[in-house]
Amino acid sequence: MVHETDSPTATPPESTDASRPAAAATLLALMHAQGEVERLSEREQLLSSLLVSVNAVLWAIEWETRRVLYVSPAYERIFGRSASLLLAEHRGWRDSIHPEDQQYAEQSLAQVLELGAVEDRQYRIITADGQIRWLSDKCFTNQQATPGKPLIVVGIAEDITEKKHLELELQRLATTDVLTRSSNRRHFFECAHHEFERACAQGLPLAFLLLDIDNFKAINDTYGHLEGDQVLLRIAESGRGVLRRGDLFGRIGGEEFAAVLPGCAPERAMQVAERLGQEVRQLGFSHEGRPYGVTVSQGLANLTAEDATLDSLFARADAAMYEAKRQGKNRVIVG
Repeated sequence: MVHETDSPTATPPESTDASRPAAAATLLALMHAQGEVERLSEREQLLSSLLVSVNAVLWAIEWETRRVLYVSPAYERIFGRSASLLLAEHRGWRDSIHPEDQQYAEQSLAQVLELGAVEDRQYRIITADGQIRWLSDKCFTNQQATPGKPLIVVGIAEDITEKKHLELELQRLATTDVLTRSSNRRHFFECAHHEFERACAQGLPLAFLLLDIDNFKAINDTYGHLEGDQVLLRIAESGRGVLRRGDLFGRIGGEEFAAVLPGCAPERAMQVAERLGQEVRQLGFSHEGRPYGVTVSQGLANLTAEDATLDSLFARADAAMYEAKRQGKNRVIVG
């Protein structure tokens, strides 16, 4: 008699309760890590895109050695130089600064040690192709740096060339006579007041010269205002050509010009005025084939102890100029 027995087929071992959570936790951790890596990669790509698009140079240096630790991609666009070369040779940035601005740039940068932050350092750089550009540079440092660790200074340098050109143009328009490109009346007297105060404080000589074009109304009436404008322009050019570096010259009225000669003794001032009158007489003008000449009447006043204000000096020069008109024009009278 045959007895039935259990089937020889083995059943698979059951998974333990502990093994399932461990595998799941590992898988979840791997999936989370992969997600973090992807997110970090996305963030890195986003940061890189932002740094490329920003038209300002982000930078970081080690203060003691001035070694450049980081510079953003805008450096190459603005400076026209290789960022890798700058990282290898830290003097590349300083050497790019305009020679006239290097001392200011160094001194203003050093203030970050005392202040912790320096705002709006404006200086010029010379790019690799020789262009002059303006930068507005801000820098910061952590004054609570850990002892024994290098002090790091970070900053952001923005290209403000177009803004600076606009500011300079607006300043030029505000201070310059449009026709003659000389100082206008307001700017001339602002500068003249400054020179008067300096001469009085330091006991220096100062001369005020006033000149008026003779018969200018007749020139306009005979040849037209466009021709009169050319006369004004060429006399202004003569005035600037005769005067010395540091002298002031401006158009203060319709056909009236003025000059202030700082540090100019009376004898020398008279020589300047006479030379200016001679230069004007030698100018050749013509209209429709008809030549004509132009002269100026000049009044000269030299600073004295009785001149308490610039107005006093100006009034004497003005009276002397009208006296030159009365005496027949085309001459210099000292008041």
